[in-house]
Amino acid sequence: MGTKPAAPTDILFDLDDTLYPHASGVWQAIGERIDQFMVERCAIPPDQVVRLRAEYFHSFGTTLNGLRLHYGIDPFEYLRYVHDIPLECYLQPDARLDQMVSQLPQRKTIFSNSDESHTRRVLRQLGIERHFDLVIDIVALGFVNKPNPAAYRTALRLLGSPSPRQCVLVDDQVRNLTPAKDLGLITVLVGRGEPGEGVDFRIDHILDLAAQVPVLGA
Repeated sequence: MGTKPAAPTDILFDLDDTLYPHASGVWQAIGERIDQFMVERCAIPPDQVVRLRAEYFHSFGTTLNGLRLHYGIDPFEYLRYVHDIPLECYLQPDARLDQMVSQLPQRKTIFSNSDESHTRRVLRQLGIERHFDLVIDIVALGFVNKPNPAAYRTALRLLGSPSPRQCVLVDDQVRNLTPAKDLGLITVLVGRGEPGEGVDFRIDHILDLAAQVPVLGA
């Protein structure tokens, strides 16, 4: 009779469009700020912004790293600018989310291409900051972000080098889950998108995590 695998020890959560629904409008508001930054601070013609954002997202995983390479921007100025939105207009404390996360026995970490300041604001606005001791953000990653495989290796190192097989990544983008799966992590796709080879579990909403991903042992 086979031995039951040990429950995971760590859950890494993406932030934006994962811990709250895409329909909240947060990412759309940030996107508008990104567009404004490109026009106002980089003097990019407005009719080129959409194309460049798509190109940079495809090539670098973030608009930020495309602008760093091609326009030499200050990344900290960019992060302050694009995240300067009134989160209280989009997000409210979520008691159901707080309860679900509290049921999970694993260590919980945010693993995001955003920065820690924005992350902490979102967590506070949702009422769940107390569950997360560690934020692995774009700065901690040395601006080498998901889906670059090096970002995942850095995240594991910052976690104290647990076995990848004992870690779960929860994210809303298949492209961010595939490199994690390749390294041996358990992967959970939230919301939009069709699961592919890089996805172990798919859930419609983050609130379904504890109930629908049995390996978590919640």
